[in-house]
Amino acid sequence: MASNKNLVPEAKEAMNRFKMEAAQDVGVNLKQGYNGDLTSKEAGSVGGQMVKKMIQSYENNMK
Repeated sequence: MASNKNLVPEAKEAMNRFKMEAAQDVGVNLKQGYNGDLTSKEAGSVGGQMVKKMIQSYENNMK
């Protein structure tokens, strides 16, 4: 079963920075802490951008 827990607790801050960077890339204004006022479209675009960057990084490391 999937979980929201980070396998490496020390990575939490790095993931938060990554999320903020992805949000900035797609023009979504995230704030520290609660962001429940985002629309589904905004939240999805941030998550989609994160996945896109992870795939791009993986592909670049394969070369």
